[in-house]
Amino acid sequence: MALMTGEEYIESIRKINMEIYMFGEKVENPVDNPILRPSLNSVRMTYDLAQDPEHADLMTVTSPFTGNKINRFTHIHQSTDDLRNKVKMQRLCGQKTAACFQRCVGMDAFNAEYSTTYEVDKKYGTNYHENFKKFMIYCQENDLTVDGAMTDPKGDRSKAPHAQEDPDLYLHVVERRPDGIVVRGAKAHQTGICNSHEVIVMPTISMGPDDKDYAVSFAVPLDTKGLFMIIGRQSCDTRKLEGSPMDVGNSEFGGVEALTIFDDVFVPNDRIFLNGETEYAGMLVERFAGYHRQSYGGCKVGVGDVLIGAAAVAAEYNGAQKASHVKDKLIEMMHLNETLYCCGIACSAEGYPTEAGNYMIDLLLANVCKQNVTRFPYEIVRLAEDIAGGLMVTAPSEKDFRDPKLGKYVDKYLKGVGDVSTENRLRILRLIENMSLGTAAVGYRTESMHGAGSPQAQRIMIQRQGNLGYKKQLAKAIAHIEE
Repeated sequence: MALMTGEEYIESIRKINMEIYMFGEKVENPVDNPILRPSLNSVRMTYDLAQDPEHADLMTVTSPFTGNKINRFTHIHQSTDDLRNKVKMQRLCGQKTAACFQRCVGMDAFNAEYSTTYEVDKKYGTNYHENFKKFMIYCQENDLTVDGAMTDPKGDRSKAPHAQEDPDLYLHVVERRPDGIVVRGAKAHQTGICNSHEVIVMPTISMGPDDKDYAVSFAVPLDTKGLFMIIGRQSCDTRKLEGSPMDVGNSEFGGVEALTIFDDVFVPNDRIFLNGETEYAGMLVERFAGYHRQSYGGCKVGVGDVLIGAAAVAAEYNGAQKASHVKDKLIEMMHLNETLYCCGIACSAEGYPTEAGNYMIDLLLANVCKQNVTRFPYEIVRLAEDIAGGLMVTAPSEKDFRDPKLGKYVDKYLKGVGDVSTENRLRILRLIENMSLGTAAVGYRTESMHGAGSPQAQRIMIQRQGNLGYKKQLAKAIAHIEE
């Protein structure tokens, strides 16, 4: 099958009978729902860009498994060039949507699964690697969007999965049958799952022998019986119901998350990628997290490009673009943003082949990348809000602006420089509000903190990968210390 167009992708999602709930009601038509549609449009952009000759070399690649042209989001990295191009692609998608475009988790899950299943099979003689390759090729050939589901609700963080008072707080196997397994549990914070064709489920932490039923990984379609989604609430989400593109800020693109329930879901044997091999749960988590922390050096940078541009436009519309402190703040925003990009490129350039043959990023540098992402976007947002001014959060609504009586006063008193319309000034301020505080903040600011693991998770990996013992040896050698 050829690469899908954006419209073909939209129609392919329309055909999937997903069970989605929002505000206590079932969403009968999620594709055209005004709150959910901007999120779908963000994924659509990954298909549209792949069709664009200007970006085809970045967005597409030849599959080493089929020889066919595929979307890079379904690719298994074959070189450090692939790793770098992944980051560049993510920056491009962020620039075009100013939102989360949602396909990164599936791509990162693909590459983590590919190498991990190979090593499990090598030790145990299982068939997980072939299962995964079959699934991966199916996704490549049909140009599918795949969600990666890792985060469990976790319950009491001080207890292992098997020790929880409620055993379902980590997804686990409840029945093993000759033809497959039955699983129960939930995956939290699932960005883009309602815009996906398939979901890859992975464990969320390292596990011991007593957690055998929780060391499970598999893939199922989104219309599988027993699987349903509860859409997460976002700040300003119901503005999308008001029919006011200006007040939404970014009316075309966005992202939504869901609590995804697996209520006794059956998984056939050929869709299982891990089933009880507890010592490999940590490997899968670590590799997925590494790839995903690399991803933030691309996607967040692209969205940051838009926010920096919006702040610069706001400065011009306010008549403050020549102020030295404004120039300096924009320079600082660009410095921080490009530093994040440097980390994404660096961990890619230092990549290496796994036993399975696909390429892994440098884990230390990937974790440094994500640690910076937990900090720098917050400063970028702070500076954008500083430049924009208080009107960003106090401006009247678009209905007031359009009102026959009130509109002339809004237009008169909220005008900035003379050659810029009040409407354009309000539009750029609403975009900054959306990216700083509104629905897009989930995909930029807050996700920068918690996406791909908490800041402490990266610090643990930095400690593990930082080779402090070797650094101590270097210091002792220079100081001529003999012990």
